[in-house]
Amino acid sequence: MEINRKIYDKLCEWKKTANGEKALLIEGARRIGKSTVAEEFGKNEYKSYILIDFNKASRKIRDLFYNMTNLDIFFQSLSLEYNTRLYRRESLIIFDEIQKFPKAREAIKYLVADGRFDYLETGSLISIKENVEDITIPSEERKIRMYPLDFEEFAAYLGEDLLLEYIADCWNKKNPLDRNLHNKAMRLFKEYMLVGGMPQAVLAYKKNDRDFAAADVEKRDILNLYRDDIKKAAKKYNSKVSAIFENIPAYLSTHEKKVTLNSIEKGATFDKYDEPLFWLDDSMICSLCYKCNDPNVGFALNKNDSFVKCYLGDTGLLVSLAFGENELAENGLYKQIMDGKLSLNQGMLYENAIAQILASKGKKLFFYTRFNSEKHRNDIEIDFLLSNESKTKFRIMPVEVKSSKNYSTVSLDRFCGIYRKRISGSMIIHPKNLVVTDGAVKIPPYMAFAAL
Repeated sequence: MEINRKIYDKLCEWKKTANGEKALLIEGARRIGKSTVAEEFGKNEYKSYILIDFNKASRKIRDLFYNMTNLDIFFQSLSLEYNTRLYRRESLIIFDEIQKFPKAREAIKYLVADGRFDYLETGSLISIKENVEDITIPSEERKIRMYPLDFEEFAAYLGEDLLLEYIADCWNKKNPLDRNLHNKAMRLFKEYMLVGGMPQAVLAYKKNDRDFAAADVEKRDILNLYRDDIKKAAKKYNSKVSAIFENIPAYLSTHEKKVTLNSIEKGATFDKYDEPLFWLDDSMICSLCYKCNDPNVGFALNKNDSFVKCYLGDTGLLVSLAFGENELAENGLYKQIMDGKLSLNQGMLYENAIAQILASKGKKLFFYTRFNSEKHRNDIEIDFLLSNESKTKFRIMPVEVKSSKNYSTVSLDRFCGIYRKRISGSMIIHPKNLVVTDGAVKIPPYMAFAAL
């Protein structure tokens, strides 16, 4: 495994604590490296392993799952078919792309109860009801979510471990970075936004001497794969899913960045699009961010389903979805973004990157706006709302994302004035160095991995 992934340590922890009593299901979008990390885990942590790829599994292998009355024969058949000896409590069996064959997922109940081996599953879109409606989901299954490479993984792969340690240390001590190192870290974060965290794109980028175009080729292949998935999987509403997916850059390019259905269908309402939006969110291709009407209490209790932002699960993919291949090359957009001179669309890249960081940390996404009827516009707009998730001492932290070095804090100040009794602190993410004030902590985006 060329790229070290954080999830590997979680797999080791599962092996240690589950002790064969739970299978582990790795959920995630396509092409984020689930199969790679699962196989590497099998190679390194077990005496032997078998990987059953249900994209390629033969009819003979599939038939085994319909007759499991004799598990001795079942395991013998697997061992012979894959030419691999299995050792009691020392072997791992991986069910790869298990959404392609739900019957194998159902069999986990009996295999775990048998207790001979450990079981790891990987799957994309597997929680969508089309894939599980005909099976009993096993209670002997633990789930873990996997995401594209985060900024730390990306930077470490490019050999910047010491810089990451320095950034984390500066955050802990609330010190700004040395100016030259700040500039270096900002450049690295911009690289991350442009390349993204899809392993194939990252590998192509480094192997081709940090060539953005080489990464873009891989990203466009992945986007086409997603389009094919949408056509195949979202059978009842694939045209609606496709329309939302293709329009994500257009939504995020607007001032409010929220999904507007009139651009897809005249007179469309959100109750007709709740399933397509759910599909995109549940597939982990996208992350939905809902408006919270009243941030005084639990965000989910006051979620407004009619006001939603849709961020792409990987910011690098967003770049390739937003700009055509020729547009990127001929207009020098890579250079403009790296130099911080792209006024149009730069804000959506930063905001999507922060949404990606928050989602990868398991946080639900919420935002806040207040409409001023006298001014006929929003007079408060907060990009993200975070909470301490306490039911008794609920506290919130508003987060604003700024792509420019010159910005106003009027909206944040108004919000803090209204909800000051519930606010534990506020944060502004901006391209400048770390600044700690009485009103807010202002951090550069590369520090978000340590601060959020």
